[in-house]
Amino acid sequence: MTSPDLLLRALRDPGDPPLRPLPDRAAELLRELDAPPRLAAHLRAVHDVAYGLVEWLARRHPHLPVDREAVLFGAATHDIGKTVHTAELSGPGSAHEAAGRELLLRHGVAPALARFAATHASWTAPDVGIEDLLVSLADKAWKNKRVPELEDLVVRTLAEASGRSAWEEFLDLDDLLTEVGEGAEERLAFQGAYPV
Repeated sequence: MTSPDLLLRALRDPGDPPLRPLPDRAAELLRELDAPPRLAAHLRAVHDVAYGLVEWLARRHPHLPVDREAVLFGAATHDIGKTVHTAELSGPGSAHEAAGRELLLRHGVAPALARFAATHASWTAPDVGIEDLLVSLADKAWKNKRVPELEDLVVRTLAEASGRSAWEEFLDLDDLLTEVGEGAEERLAFQGAYPV
C-alpha cells in the first residue's frame, strides 16, 4: 500500500474498539499535507479521548463554559507540526509545536484553533484555559500516562467552577482517567499498525 492509501486507511479505519473520525477540516489538512499514517492514527486516538472528556465534562459540569469544537479540533491537530518535523514522530522533540501552529495559520486556521499545536505541551503557561488543558490531558490519557501537575490544574479549574472541593473533583477525574486508561492498549495498537 502506498502512503496516501495508508493515510486514508488511518483516517477511515473504524478501529477496535471504534474510534471516532476526525473533524472534516482536520482530516482534510492531513490529506493536503500528506501526513504520515502514524500521525493520523495518533491524532485519531487523542481526538477520541478528547471527545470522551468533553462529553463527560458536559454531563458533570454543564455550567462550565467549554468550547467543545475547539477542544476536538485541537486534539485532532495538536501534533500537525510533525508533518514538518518527522523525526519527532518516533523520538523526542518540541520543534513541532511552534511549527504546527504556524502551519495551521498558513492554512487559514483561526489563531484560537491553531494555538493547540503550540499549547498542548505547555499547560502551565499563564494564558492556558480549560480547552488547552483538555487537549493536553487527552494527549497524555490516550496512552494511560498520568501527569499529576496537569491533572491538578484540571481539578483546580473544575473545583473553582463547581464550588465542590478539589478532592471531590479529583476523585471524579481519577475515575474517568482510570476508565480511559483501560483502552490504552487498543489505542496504542491502532497507532502502531501504521508506519511513520
